[in-house]
Amino acid sequence: MANRGLDFEIIDLKPSRSFPDQSRIADIRDINALRGAVSGDTIINLAAVHRDDVSDPALYFSTNVDGTRNLCVLAKERSINSMVFTSTVAVYGFAAPDTDEAGDTAPFNDYGRSKLEAEHVLEGWYREAPCSRHLSIVRPTVVFGEGNRGNVYNLLNQIAQGRFVMVGNGQNRKSMAYVGNVAEYLFHTAMTLQGSLLVNYVDKPDLTMDALVIKVRKALGRSRRVGFRLPYRIGLGLGYLGDGLTRLSKKKLPFSSIRVKKFCSNTSFSTAAHNQVGFRAPFTLEEGLSRTIDAEFIKPDSAREVFFTE
Repeated sequence: MANRGLDFEIIDLKPSRSFPDQSRIADIRDINALRGAVSGDTIINLAAVHRDDVSDPALYFSTNVDGTRNLCVLAKERSINSMVFTSTVAVYGFAAPDTDEAGDTAPFNDYGRSKLEAEHVLEGWYREAPCSRHLSIVRPTVVFGEGNRGNVYNLLNQIAQGRFVMVGNGQNRKSMAYVGNVAEYLFHTAMTLQGSLLVNYVDKPDLTMDALVIKVRKALGRSRRVGFRLPYRIGLGLGYLGDGLTRLSKKKLPFSSIRVKKFCSNTSFSTAAHNQVGFRAPFTLEEGLSRTIDAEFIKPDSAREVFFTE
């Protein structure tokens, strides 16, 4: 997303390499630090603890919930009346295919539970003054893109390194969101927001795991076959083995039962985001994949800023 001449500041635990002049250092859990760093009339809250392997569950809630509560206190103190919050489709848990914003929320992990609780905090802030405040809660599905070191990057990297093994039948569908489109949507909703809005963010069409792997292999100039396939029961058994080894060794391993379950589940969501306030995504899903593969594996740049997520 381009600067577009707007005044903005980035509040984080470390300075942004892309926008060093706009960086302010503060911890969302420290309201006094926030008071010294935040200005302006709109807050876009992307701060979160979200990895699968966080050892202390309290960290999810101190950052995702208490940090959000701090922002609400600060917003009231400064008369900041517009907030955009990046939540997650994890609030739905193992949801039925094509779940939309009206779907039941049933998070299965502390990340999803803490994000849902943070949503409730923000809804309370909005209800205090609905005539003057504006709130957008955006629930992206799995996000990928240049510099994003999350689950999609790990999948792409395994394929690029020739170490990928498909678990399950590969017919489960995955909703995905390209980071360039998500950033553009957050900007768009911040600039046009009126009242209260809750949306899932998904770049359609959804792909099956088989189709996704074949597209990635094609983009890398590899064989257009999925390759070796591991039955789900065996893969899940290995995941439980990884759980046990992690507990014994106290070292974080790249495979676990929850990651196998997530990999093999249908995580397909519907969204009203593209129909809200005239938004149109600048990139197709296939263009986002192509840009990511090109930047990460075909023409990698060691100076690129990276972000470790899931």
